[in-house]
Amino acid sequence: MAATGLGPGDVAAAAQALSLPAEAFGNDPRVELAWAMKAHQHAQVYFNLISSVDPKFLNLTKVDDQIYSEFRKTFRDLKIDILDPEELKSEPAKEKWRPFCLKFEGVVEDFNFGTLLRLDCSEDYTEENSIFATRIQFFAIEIARNREGWNSVVYGRAREPAAAEGSG
Repeated sequence: MAATGLGPGDVAAAAQALSLPAEAFGNDPRVELAWAMKAHQHAQVYFNLISSVDPKFLNLTKVDDQIYSEFRKTFRDLKIDILDPEELKSEPAKEKWRPFCLKFEGVVEDFNFGTLLRLDCSEDYTEENSIFATRIQFFAIEIARNREGWNSVVYGRAREPAAAEGSG
């Protein structure tokens, strides 16, 4: 994702503005671009991580056990391999997610910051396969995907070329 139209000073100013409360500015395109760049970078780093390390052994936070326990207590039947956006964004879903997310205020840094979440966990981040979510929603769903083995397909797919090279 290129920062077209912005010089280094603009990018630095936008990045610094990300630390301000949202009420401090309107829809500043520099801030939106900086946020999108940061979210995209985070998504790339995470996908590279689950591609190179067996996700079953990953810890994303210091409180993964608590997040996973609360998540599965609250969202026992939520299908996480392929997410339905309505399970995150509809009004009834928001009413259920809000108290869950607030449990992690002061526990998970930047728990309510926006980030990107893959809808289909077997696929990479693309425009069609990504949805905006809060950071705690990302952690809850990705920790569950890791522990329940859903992200293993990404790791396995990344291992296939290396195994093919070694056998040839």
